[in-house]
Amino acid sequence: MKLSELKAGERAEVTAVAAEPAIRRRLMDLGLVRGTELEVLRFAPLGDPIEINCKGLLLTLRRNEAEGIAVNKLEAAEATQNGWPGLRRRHRFGKRA
Repeated sequence: MKLSELKAGERAEVTAVAAEPAIRRRLMDLGLVRGTELEVLRFAPLGDPIEINCKGLLLTLRRNEAEGIAVNKLEAAEATQNGWPGLRRRHRFGKRA
């Protein structure tokens, strides 16, 4: 399954990163390596870009970059079993989340 096929709120584990060498290297430097758990937070109104939470880091990826990332979807029990609760609070200028 591709990262771009997940819906907002779903969690997954990265199994492979296939992209152009420069983009692949940058994604791996940001923490998207095999075995990393991530959560899809939201999509832009037209579906591009995608915001994900990876190891507490908020990443925004283009859809074509997300299509190069293979993932295994995790069930809710599997995701909480590893003790990673995910991002629960968002801070915005002038608003409370």
